[in-house]
Amino acid sequence: MVLFAGQGDPHRSMSLLWRKEGSAGPRSAPGPKPALSVDAIVDAGIAVADAEGMAALSMRAVGERLGRTAMALYTYVPSKSELVDLMYDHALAELPTDYDLAPGWRAAVTSWAEDTWEFYLRHPWVLQVSQARPVLGPNEYGALETVVRLLYATELPSAALRRIVGTLFHFVRGSAQTVAEARLAAAATGVSDEEWWQSRSTVLGEVVPDFSDRFPLVIRLETEGVAHHGTDGANDTDSSAPYDDSVPYLEREAKTTFEVGLAVILDGIEATIHKAG
Repeated sequence: MVLFAGQGDPHRSMSLLWRKEGSAGPRSAPGPKPALSVDAIVDAGIAVADAEGMAALSMRAVGERLGRTAMALYTYVPSKSELVDLMYDHALAELPTDYDLAPGWRAAVTSWAEDTWEFYLRHPWVLQVSQARPVLGPNEYGALETVVRLLYATELPSAALRRIVGTLFHFVRGSAQTVAEARLAAAATGVSDEEWWQSRSTVLGEVVPDFSDRFPLVIRLETEGVAHHGTDGANDTDSSAPYDDSVPYLEREAKTTFEVGLAVILDGIEATIHKAG
């Protein structure tokens, strides 16, 4: 399920995102029930998406969480399209913006990447909002400003940093998406990763008995890769994460891949700095 941002009226959407005066609906009025607000509606929308996923998000579901009808929400948020934009941008406000550069840009970028990874896994629905059309909200720009500030400490030219920023965002988002989808798959199908792989790999061996002859390099990669760090991952020298058998296999693999991949990208940035110097 992919959602595209910016489908509502441009002027109204942008005014709500940036909280332009007069865009947040009527002022509070006396009565038995407190007046709604854009912020309250957005918070409720995030709560629905966190608990039940984006498939469950609707103006009606948000209204029920607030004890109101869906119609009562439209005075503040014109439609679900604007609500998704507001939810996405508001959730990004959780991300830290102040990283210490004293230990160096690499340590700061590593902390940023880890924090962003954890953010995506706290709010996996955010990954369903396509990056093809950005929301263009204040917190989205704040998140971008943060990583750009860290990378300018490398003293690389803007032309190079522009591509490096994109690479980092895509890498962290894609890595987190693997875990988010693995969790969703288990919940949606009722079959764990371990059960799925065991049943499929057994059948694969039966229907393709010459698999190792047809794909020798794949077999080499899997065999030597396992031998390098052990079948339980306890001696994995490429990962700083302690082994935890309560975490599904695919999640452990995704986390290790994230850590190793991030190190490779940062090594590449260091190589670029050295080449530029």
